[in-house]
Amino acid sequence: MCLGQVRAAPIWAALAADGVTHLCGAPIVMSLLINAEACEKRALDQQVQFFTAAAPPPETVLAQMANAGFAVTHLYGLTETYGPAVVNDWHAEWNDLPAAAQARLKARQGVRYLPLEELDVLDPDTLQPVPRDGTTMGEVMFRGNVVMKGYFRNPEATEKALAGGWFHSGDLAVRHADGYIQLKDRSKDVIISGGENISSIEVEEVLYQHPAVAVAAVVAMADEKWGETPCAFVELVPGQGDVEADLMAWCRQNLAGYKLPKRFVFGPIQRTSTGKVQKFALRAQAQRLAE
Repeated sequence: MCLGQVRAAPIWAALAADGVTHLCGAPIVMSLLINAEACEKRALDQQVQFFTAAAPPPETVLAQMANAGFAVTHLYGLTETYGPAVVNDWHAEWNDLPAAAQARLKARQGVRYLPLEELDVLDPDTLQPVPRDGTTMGEVMFRGNVVMKGYFRNPEATEKALAGGWFHSGDLAVRHADGYIQLKDRSKDVIISGGENISSIEVEEVLYQHPAVAVAAVVAMADEKWGETPCAFVELVPGQGDVEADLMAWCRQNLAGYKLPKRFVFGPIQRTSTGKVQKFALRAQAQRLAE
């Protein structure tokens, strides 16, 4: 079963009634399942394999999915790389780790699928691999016969995208000591505040850890003093009241001062038909708020 823009209740009903064992959907679908009303949820007689791509799933959501009976496998790829080209290949011995450690491992994008010739995280200027230290960021790059040859009738974009013999994804990531990659942000989604780079994914992860937050998306908002500051769009768990002050206090406890959202916007977050958050629309909304 492949899920797009759906409601939680029918999914839970199908899982319980039809014995569904495999699902695929965007991370937003996981949030819908986890934050569904208690009356909508069903006890599952089987473990459900859940495959997810698009935005990196927060560790908190992955841990909650495991508690609900779902085994999440993270996939990653782009249109230019023939769909999923990377998989978080799970090691059996990881099942013995504590739940929090398993969630951290599941949040990684993983290693290349066999049809892909090469996958690496490189310095975009030198094309040299970044250290496998889990902290040094570079750009995810691909090459092989499942990578596109070029953009139709757009030689300029093709030359830029394939510079140096690698396809430049535009995704920023780190590489861990075991070779698994982990996305940190899209290059266009990095927030530059007072000369400091802020990962929107990092801020979103902190927001997801708050029990009142169902969905979070963070984008840059223009700021006269700092150039840009984070703007957080938040969908709350049903039944929550005014939690803005509490969320700000939570962020202060878990983020450096320059990473704090300057503005919270509460309400439904725009998504595509497949459930992917439309950050370009949120950026435009944040721009209007800054005017």
